[in-house]
Amino acid sequence: MGYQLYCFAKTIFKIPRSLSGDGNRQTLKEIDKILNHKLEIHEVASGTKAYDWTIPKEWNVKDAYILTPNGEKICDFKENNLHLVGYSTPQNLELDFNELKTHLYSLENQENAIPYITSYYKEYWGFCLQDSLKKELEHKYKNSKEKFEIVIDSTLENGFLSYGEILIKGKSEKEIILSTYICHPQMANNETSGICIATYLAKYLLEKTCYYTYRILFLPETIGAIYYLSTHLKQMQQNCIAGFVLTCLGDNNQYSFVTSQNGNNLADRCTRHILKNYYKDYKEYSYLERGSDERQYCAPGVDLPFCTLSRTKFGEYEEYHTSLDNLDFISKEGLEGGFNFVKKILETLEINKIYQNKILCEPQLGKYGLYPTLSTKESIKKIKDMRNLLMYCDGKRDLLEIAEICGFSLLEMKDSLKKFIELGLIEEVF
Repeated sequence: MGYQLYCFAKTIFKIPRSLSGDGNRQTLKEIDKILNHKLEIHEVASGTKAYDWTIPKEWNVKDAYILTPNGEKICDFKENNLHLVGYSTPQNLELDFNELKTHLYSLENQENAIPYITSYYKEYWGFCLQDSLKKELEHKYKNSKEKFEIVIDSTLENGFLSYGEILIKGKSEKEIILSTYICHPQMANNETSGICIATYLAKYLLEKTCYYTYRILFLPETIGAIYYLSTHLKQMQQNCIAGFVLTCLGDNNQYSFVTSQNGNNLADRCTRHILKNYYKDYKEYSYLERGSDERQYCAPGVDLPFCTLSRTKFGEYEEYHTSLDNLDFISKEGLEGGFNFVKKILETLEINKIYQNKILCEPQLGKYGLYPTLSTKESIKKIKDMRNLLMYCDGKRDLLEIAEICGFSLLEMKDSLKKFIELGLIEEVF
């Protein structure tokens, strides 16, 4: 799985994505190929209202670069998408360095990194470059009237915002939602990794028979989620039992999540349960540390049961929002780990229901072939866990709550649970 995920990351990494444009459409088409053409791709016209927001103009770039006075091409968009400030307006200018430098952006504390800068909602233009190159240019040209040629072959005009979704029907109409964003260009962890993992989770779910229905969304961050909520909120509030924003899931560092406001919805509880049982050194961030589309899904009045899943959270690694967040920063192992992390959460939700014990007093486990013939440390613990599971199936607590009370992993009790159901020891209440 790690190899497939990394290969897909390489396929989509250099596609020039933004809030809108042909790069987003190309990305969605690549996702659709993996999903055997089951992805629905939607187009929303510029000027469409979505709550307090308006769908912006569509932006596309053919080329962008700067020619120095000696003819050297720098800040080449085709070399790295991050060189151009996102949503830069078309330009064909000649400026000296002092005129140009007000449109140049770099990071003094990361001199070899190109920063990721955007100006979505105010028309502007600019270039991003390594601070070492900026200082070199300043040293050479700060007192010179020699001209730099600025070329931005872009269009910013009424068009469409693109997004994709796939609905995978389960036995229940109740839904689990996965959401990731497609607007970040040429950065691997943020957000090529989320796209890859959401795509391959969709592929995995398409091949399974699931209890829950799964809605998987590929949206431009913020505006995409806001638009989707503006057209689907009632349905989502009615059917969504848990939702997850997938972001920054491809590095080799430890796992983390950002909770909802109350920190205790079903998505929060299930994520915390998996992290406690399988990823001991995890980090939990409160909603005060929000930064992705949990801002929209958990907003007052929306109140969907979402949380955000990551390895290293956005903003918590120095490569974040720079060209250093490249294909060397993620790995096959990191992506596979991120995939398995989310998969464990979904598997847990699939079996998390409320059961009622049908036997008065303790059942005689040996009678049902559930008592081990040999007494070992492991078998004693297994019997204890089975008895605890049976005793706490009171028709009121869900299995996640029982697992937390009893101190076992719900996934590791899956086989015992199946036997209890088959033997008629417990019955599903809800």
